Amino acid sequence: MFRLMRPMQLPVVVLVAGLSCAAVLTAGCSSKENRYPEDRARFVKIDKVVEELRTAYNRRDLADIQDLMLPREALEKATHDIQQDFLTYQEIALDWTIDRIVIEGEAIEVVVNWAGQWRKNPADTGTRERGQGILKLAGEKTVLLNGLEGDLPFGMALRRAGEPPPASRPR
Repeated sequence: MFRLMRPMQLPVVVLVAGLSCAAVLTAGCSSKENRYPEDRARFVKIDKVVEELRTAYNRRDLADIQDLMLPREALEKATHDIQQDFLTYQEIALDWTIDRIVIEGEAIEVVVNWAGQWRKNPADTGTRERGQGILKLAGEKTVLLNGLEGDLPFGMALRRAGEPPPASRPR
């Protein structure tokens, strides 16, 4: 009744069975279509604006930062603080990650964790800081910075202005 398989037929049978099983499993896991494409598009816009703000700050590009801001008196202090950073530091290296995004209508709050280094010149060891703050954004089609809250990296030059210079090491 049962025929013995030749030694070469067994690996072929196992291979065919494995491929058949894989085909059945992947067919059952077909990708779902995006159920909320408008929400996803808005999150992508928000992420893009937050990243553009970070890269413009690293490039020390005040004009690009102002293009991402709504014209409000509340942001004038932030603009001044950022301008002081650019006048004080030759090199700025800022990284941040988005912790969460809260959206209520057109109001958007993006909580960011940040870490950065500010150097007055290439030989300077620099100032390292980290913190967490909220970028307040507004808009649906166009998302712009509307306000700042918490401990954000902007204004590092003014934070450090009151500190004494580091003590020189004895020789």
